[in-house]
Order: sequence, then structure tokens, then C-alpha cells
Amino acid sequence: MCSRPPPSLAPGGKMKKFNIRKVLDGLTAVSSPSPSPQLGSKENELIPETLQSEHFQLCKTVRHGFPYQPSSMAFDPVQKILAIGTQSGALRLFGRPGVECYCQHESGAAVIQLQFLINEGALVSALADDSIHLWNLRQKRPAVLHSLKFNKERITFCHLPFQSKWLYIGSERGNIHIVNVESFTLSGYTIMWNKAIELSSKAHPGPVVHISDNPMDEGKLIIGFESGIVVLWDLKSKRADYRYTYDEAIHSVAWHHEGKQFICSHSDGTLTIWNIKSPAKPVQTITPHGKQPKDGKKPEPCKPILKVEYKTTRAGDPFMIFSGGLSYDTVGRRPCLTVMHGKSTAVLEMDYPIVDFLTLCETPYPNDFQEPYAVVVLLEKDLVVIDLAQNGYPIFENPYPMMIHESPVTSCEYLADCPVDLIPALYSVGSRQKRQGYSKKEWPISGGNWGLGTQSYPEIIITGHADGSVKFWDASAIMLQVLYKLKTAKVFEKARCKEEKPSTEIVDEDPFAIQLMSWCPESRMLCVAGVSAHVIIYRFSKQEITTEVVQLLEVRLQYELNDLESPEGGGDQTPAPPTPSTSPSPQTAGPQTHPSTSSNSSDGMRDNIPCLKVRSSPLKQSPGYQVELVVQLVWVSGEPPQQISSLAINSCYGLVVFGNSNGLAVVDYLQKTVLLNLGTMELYGSNDPYQRQLRSPRKSRQPSGGLCDINEGSATSEDRCKSPTSDNRDNSFSRSRSSSVTSIDKESREAITSFYFCETYTRKADGGLTPSLWVGTSLGTVLAISLNMPPAGEQRLLQPVIVSPCGTLNRLKGSVLRMAFLDSTGSLLPSAFEPWYEPNAPANGEERDKVRKRRPVSVSPSTSQELNENQYAVVCSEKQAKVIALPSQTCVFKHNITETSFVLRADVVQMNTGICVACFCANGHIMTLSLPGLRPLLDVNYLPLTNMRIARTFCFSNLGQALYLTSPTEIQRITYSQEVCENLQEMLGELFTPVETPEAPNRGFFKGLFGGGAQSLDREELFGETGAGKAPRSLAQHIPGPGGIEGMKGAASGIVGDLARARIALDERGQKLSDVEERTAAMMASADSFSKHAHEMMLKCKDKKWYQF
Repeated sequence: MCSRPPPSLAPGGKMKKFNIRKVLDGLTAVSSPSPSPQLGSKENELIPETLQSEHFQLCKTVRHGFPYQPSSMAFDPVQKILAIGTQSGALRLFGRPGVECYCQHESGAAVIQLQFLINEGALVSALADDSIHLWNLRQKRPAVLHSLKFNKERITFCHLPFQSKWLYIGSERGNIHIVNVESFTLSGYTIMWNKAIELSSKAHPGPVVHISDNPMDEGKLIIGFESGIVVLWDLKSKRADYRYTYDEAIHSVAWHHEGKQFICSHSDGTLTIWNIKSPAKPVQTITPHGKQPKDGKKPEPCKPILKVEYKTTRAGDPFMIFSGGLSYDTVGRRPCLTVMHGKSTAVLEMDYPIVDFLTLCETPYPNDFQEPYAVVVLLEKDLVVIDLAQNGYPIFENPYPMMIHESPVTSCEYLADCPVDLIPALYSVGSRQKRQGYSKKEWPISGGNWGLGTQSYPEIIITGHADGSVKFWDASAIMLQVLYKLKTAKVFEKARCKEEKPSTEIVDEDPFAIQLMSWCPESRMLCVAGVSAHVIIYRFSKQEITTEVVQLLEVRLQYELNDLESPEGGGDQTPAPPTPSTSPSPQTAGPQTHPSTSSNSSDGMRDNIPCLKVRSSPLKQSPGYQVELVVQLVWVSGEPPQQISSLAINSCYGLVVFGNSNGLAVVDYLQKTVLLNLGTMELYGSNDPYQRQLRSPRKSRQPSGGLCDINEGSATSEDRCKSPTSDNRDNSFSRSRSSSVTSIDKESREAITSFYFCETYTRKADGGLTPSLWVGTSLGTVLAISLNMPPAGEQRLLQPVIVSPCGTLNRLKGSVLRMAFLDSTGSLLPSAFEPWYEPNAPANGEERDKVRKRRPVSVSPSTSQELNENQYAVVCSEKQAKVIALPSQTCVFKHNITETSFVLRADVVQMNTGICVACFCANGHIMTLSLPGLRPLLDVNYLPLTNMRIARTFCFSNLGQALYLTSPTEIQRITYSQEVCENLQEMLGELFTPVETPEAPNRGFFKGLFGGGAQSLDREELFGETGAGKAPRSLAQHIPGPGGIEGMKGAASGIVGDLARARIALDERGQKLSDVEERTAAMMASADSFSKHAHEMMLKCKDKKWYQF
């Protein structure tokens, strides 16, 4: 059974009447003169257009994936929010699964360090350009409140003590400056390097690599210098209490929570543990991964230990966790994190180099037992969280969509508003693919709250990858979650034959990489084209099967012209001067539909060999996508097959079509046969507009298209493309376009670039709709192929599908990118499809027979008999868009999209109130055009094209959604719908939630009596303007941030304001509030207690809050 969805009718909106006879002023300016379109006799044919420019607005929505090139990390232990900074100045914040946020520092400088103001809803970032920034996280889109740019010092390290407003900043010169994070001003209090080390060293101690205060005494600051010197500084007396010297460079320092000992990690792979009152030598020196010589000598040096953390537990031994430190003879060993706990040492291997790690602890207070429960490890290309509480240290299953780049993404498709049963079906088969052995505990990064978005339609993103895998993602409601992964490489032999010289592969690496994907969501049929000129067709099944033999078709697709000026292109040929006469030249090999008797290939030349070898052993296929058929292009007379440039599948007709720069092939995947195999030129029949014989005379043959020699006079169509384009898309994106050349040389063969299956009028005289395939080429030609389908049911499998080219329909400037069809009312006509059925059900199943015998529902033209035209074809090329009336084939609207650039991606998309053409240009412009009138509705200079990745992955979808790969690891989603932009704030999650700060640890009676507990310090008195004076103005420049006003509003409104807004919104929707009353009361109570707590904090600090300025 095939069915067609009903034409989508505009459910409302402003109706704009258009007279089809009028071609709009200003939209018809073209470089070549073209006649005004001639229409039928009706003067007043009207088609309503509902979309207006006010329906469009462009904005970024969310960014998914792993932060590209991460450089730093921080965690708020109370809010349970993780922040990651990158080398390009990006900031990514993660809360519970589904709560994530992306921000960008304007300068684009690398983020070298991040520090949360714990439980305050704020974050300090330090950048490589020596600036520090204060971010307000109390709003859905965080913004910078203050910035401070240092002029004379290079920032190397920052430290903000818990519940303090004074930020310590260490510099490359070895000095320490202090910043008030509320006003973002510098204190006059400075610790100069020469004062800190005095006479303990003759040389400069190097940059500051560590600063932290003693957990038990806020007045004592430990400063680590790179050269190996550590200083314990007394803030009140402004002098050093102790200096600790070691002859190896220091990378990091960590305290024991009692403040009596600290540990340093060094460049020779050693850890030194010091008592604060014994500066002469370390209490203990260990080389965890060094071989211990028997004669008591020093162990062999190891690689540097880049970071160490020392965490205590009440019940047992402390944890010592560090990265690096492996011995130099472990060549090829992967990067490691070492966890030392008591007498056990666990070495945890990582897949990528370690950027940073943090130990998550139960308490935010540094002077209490730390009770570590997990370690977050930031790798160059992954985020790993290790469970410290379970034996064997298992990792947590990462719920964020961070493995988009597991293998590089090579292609992308996006479907918004897809069939509702798809996501559950893909999830059910994908859930069986889950790995085992993860920690049983909940993911520890659990802060924030989800948004209250009302967007309810399902969305799916499909990514094709370099290793041949295809991933399906649930992208509904600005979330992203992997549903199912398909490995297409399983179809081929793994061990490729080495004896075969030379190899038949046409790419050096990633021979299975996915280039194109065509998907029918209703039937769930999937078709992929790979880089090795192979096409695989998949069916979806919920049952496991074993395929004894993978079905294979080999197709010999070649360019029909033999270029006499370069004879190596076509076998053994005798070069002859190019003349307009038809000099005989040998025919190399015909298409598979008319096989030639001789292959004309010399000895040892590769011929009729595919690039990859399909596996010969039985293939066990799990539930999900199961291979139905493999089609491979073969080598022709020593010439490798050209890569596939276009692909389409139609489940109603049971056909797949693919094309390249040589021609196209139509495959019947039900009967497993090649129906048509034609060179591009043969598609034209006798009406080829291009003077190909000037370069390459060829023998006149009479295949199915009735080909005959052409002369110069045939290329007279006014409307044809006058600038043939090269199909070689290289990274430069510059294309040479000559406006007068109409002959085609070998380098710019006419490639097949676009397909569309539809029921339409293929000829002007057609009285009814017939199944057909429309074909677009790189020279802007639109051609049609008529499909004569046998009756459904058994006959479909027995009788052949008759395929016949119908010649040229129209021409545009530039390569054809997209085609679609509208009915007589201007509504989109989707392709016919067959609903999904279980392919592995018993063969005699009644359900299956019922499904098989239904025919496609065609839209009857009787509904529009009063109109002269029954359908409109929409064709978009790199340069222009046209709307063509059918069956008369008259161009009724034309719009030149760009003169100086070219369109990379175009899609005909359904919006809430109508349909439009959406285009992305190489110059960075995103545009939408109305249909059928092709009025410009949106034109925004969004993103200048910087690399191939964006061009390859950019796609538009319905309801104003679009996406592209912004980096090798991240998907950026954008919207061009005004409605989505308006609702975005509501849909975004909240990072900051009101949480009580845990109580401070008890000092105990004896500690209080004998003064053994934590010592507090009046930092205001020491660092404030009265105590320390002002810092020199030239040292740093204060810059107010753009988020100041909004930040104040966000912080002031608080949770009560949010509740009020939510209440109004609910009233407006006419929903009852009874079910949320209890929650509202609870949240009000929580807000009340939070405000009391905040008031107590205010009294304690006697200072204004950080967000006031």
C-alpha cells in the first residue's frame, strides 16, 4: 500500500493574493534576457500566500556535542553544575541531562582557568589574553557582568576561596594581585615575588603555578612557583612564614584538609609531601610509577605529574589522584589517571590525552573531611566520570550527546515534525545496543532545571560518519539523545586483499565513509551512498535475521563521450584532431542495459571490479536496519568509478536512483535489478543543448533515447544556463564560470546533482498524473524520466518497471540543488510512500498481503478544474529559483538568489502557516523565499563559509529548524522562525536553582578552647581601599559587561517572579492550576527560606551582593 499525506493547508495567518500572470517587479532581473512567462487564458488566477517577512527571524538555539578543543574546567559542588572552557573562548555549562548552555567570550582567546562563586550563580573565567570575566548564571542565557583586562601582567593562575569575594591572581612575573569580584576592582594589596622568596633563591622563581589558602587558617596563603619554590605567606604580617625548596619544577599543589600538610607534583614524576612547619625537606618523596633500584639510589625519572589532588575520608584512607607520571619506557601507552587509595594503586587508561580532572566531594568546605565520590576527567575529545565508591572504579554512563564525533561526521540530515512512531521504534532497537558495566549510580552532575517549552513535535537528526556508521538522534524540544547506531561497514570484508596490486580502492583512508543519505520516514526505508562509489539499501525490522548471502548488484556507469585529446580516459584510442565531422572512434563499453561485446581494456587494466569486497559469509542482522541490497559501481577500463553525487529512494515505487559525473542508474530494489543505466548526455535524447562534439566526436548510436548528432543551431533556448559549472568542489569554493562557453571539457562533465520522485505531468500533452522521476544536473538542466509501474501485489515483483527518459523540461543558472511540487492551491505535495510493515513477518501473513495490494492515492485534478494549471514544480539551483506550471511547463516565477556567490543548500520547508524555500549561500547569507511567488522574506548575513564541514552538514528542516556542524565535535542548531525565537527563552533550561549551602563543619569543644580550629580573617580590612589603598590604574582596565542590567533583573526577579510569570502563562492557556498549587506552595516556601538564608549571608558579609553594581 502506498499513500500520500494530504496536501498541507495553511491553518491561518495573513492571506496575500497573488496574480500568477504577474512576475514580480524587481525579482526578474537576470543577466541574460528572458521572455516574460506566458500563461493560460485566465487573467485572474489567484493563489493565496500566507507567509510574510514578520514570520521569520534568525537566532541560534542550542549547541550539542563535546566542547571542541577544551582547555579548562570547574565544578560547583552545591549547584552541581560543570563548566568547560575551550581554546576558542567558548564556555559550555552542563547541569542535569538536558540542561546545557553555550556562551562565547568576545575576544575568542583561550580560557585558561574557571572558578565558580560556589552557590552564588556566578563564574569567573581567566583568558589567555590576560583578561578575567564575571559571568551571571542566574539568567537562562548567561552574560558577562564585569571584565578586567591586565596590561602589564600575564595571568597564570587564579584562586577564589569558598565564600570569599577576593580573587587571588598569580602572574608570569611571580606576583600576586587581588581582585574584588563584586566591583571587579583591583585591591592595593600585592604580593611581589622578590618579597615572597627574599634570599632563598638567587634566580627568579618563575611564574606562579598555584595559590590556595590554608584550609584551617584563611590568613595563610600557599604560593607555588614553577621553579620548585613554595612559600607560606602570612597575609596580615605581609611576610613569608616558611619557604620550601625542591630541585624539580612544580606543576601543582594540594592541601590535606587539616591544613598541616600539603603535597606537590613535579616534572620528574615525583610527589613530595611536606609538613608546613618543616621546610627543610619533604616528609615523604614518592615516584609512583618509577622503578625502584635495589641499591637505594633514586628511582628513574618519569614523565611529569601534571596535577595532583589529595582528598580525605572519615572512615578510611585518603585518596591521592594524579594525571601523568608514567615511566618513559611505556612507549605507546595511553594517557592515564592514577588513583592511590591506601595500599592500592589503580591506573586508569584514557582514550585521549587528559586536559584536566576534578575530584567531586560531598562538602564544599576545604577544612572538613572531603569524602570524594567521583572524578570528572576532561579529555581532549571526551568527558569521563569515574565512580570512586565502587570497586574497580567503573565509569558513569555519560547522558550528554558528547560522542557525535566518535568517528568524524561526513553528512547530516534533519527531520522536524516526523511520524510520531519513529522515535519509539528507533529507541526500542537502539536500547539493545547499550554497553554494560557502567556505574549503577545516578549521574553526579545534576544541577539546573528543564525548560517549560511547549514545542511538542518529534525531531530526528541523522549523522553519517567516516567509519561508515550512521547514527539516529532524538532532537525533540532542543534536547539531543542518541537513539540507534547502524554500522554499514559490516556488509564488507574486513581484511582487504593485500596481494592485489594495485589496490582497487579509490580513497586512501575511510573507504566506508558516508557521503549521502536518503530516508523515507514513513516506510523507514534507508539508503546510503559511500565514498567508495557504493550504495546500500536498508529495511527496518524488529526481528533478528541471518542473511546467508548479501544481495549485490554491480553497475558499469561511464561517461559516454571519449575525449580524443586525452586518450587515457577511455581505453585504447587513436588520437584524432577535433573536427566537427564524425570521425570514427571505438566504443569503450556500453551501459549495462546495452552491454558491449568487448571491454577494450589492455592487459592488467582494472575493469569490472568494484572498489570494496562484499562479505561472502552469512551476516547476522540485529533488530533495526537490515541490509536489503548493495549496489557498487565498478572500474571501467582502468578508470575508477566516479563518486556518487546524488541519491534518492522511493518506497512506493520500490526504486533507488543515484548519479555521478558520468550519468545515473535506476535500481528496482524489490526485483534486485538495474532498470536504467544512462550517461548524462543520453538523457537529453536528440535535444542536447551543449556542443559536446566540438571536443569529442563520437560514433552515432541509437540507444533507447534515439540519440543523433547535434548541431550548433540546437543550443538556442533563451532560458538555458549560460554558465556551465565545474563539479569539482574543492576547499577554495571559487568556481570559474565562463558566460559564453557551451562546450564541455573533461574536467567539467555534467554531473547528476538532484532527484525527485513524484506523480506529475512529464509532457505538455499529459492529461493525467503519472509516476515520474525528475533529474537535475550540474549545468542547471531539469529532465524527466517516466516510470510505468506494474500493478501492486505479486505482479509488482514479476513484471518489469518500464523506465523511459522524456527529455529536458527547463534550465536554470548553476547546479540544480532541490526540487519539489505544489498542488493547484499552492500546498506542498509530498512524494507517495508505502507505510512501514514488518518485513520479516511470515510470508503468508494476511496483513502483509493487505498492505501490498494498495495503490498510491493520487490527487485528483477535478478539485482544480477551473484553473488552467494543476501543479507547480519548484526548482532551486546554485543561482536562482523557478516555479514552473504543469503540464504547460511555463515558468511563472523566477528569482535570482545570488549574482556573486552560490547557494550551498536549499530546502523546500513547511512552516506553521505555509511553505517556503530556505537557502544557505557560500557568502554566509541565509534566505527564505515565499512560494509560489518567490518573494524574499528573510535575508540575514549569518555565517561566512569558513570550511567544507559547514557546507557538507548544513541542512534546513520544517517549522523553522536548521543545523550544521560548527566544529568537528559540535552541532549548532538555529531557527529561522519568529515563533520559535519568541518561545526559546521558555524552552531553555535554568542553570541556577536556589539551594541551601551546607552547614559549616563543627569546630568541637576542645578545638574551640585550645584554638585548633579554622582561623577566620577579615579580608575586607586587609584588602579594602582603607587598608590597602588603590591599585595603580595602569595595571588593569575595568570593562562593564553587556549582561549587567539583565543580570540585575534576573537576580532580582528570583523564583517568586518566575512563579508569577508561569501562573500568568498558564492562565492564558486556560489550563487549571489545581494540579500545580501544591508544588507552587512548596516552591514559595523554598524561595522564602532561600531569601532568609540570603539575608543572613548579607548580614554576615555586610556587603552588597556580587550582582549589584
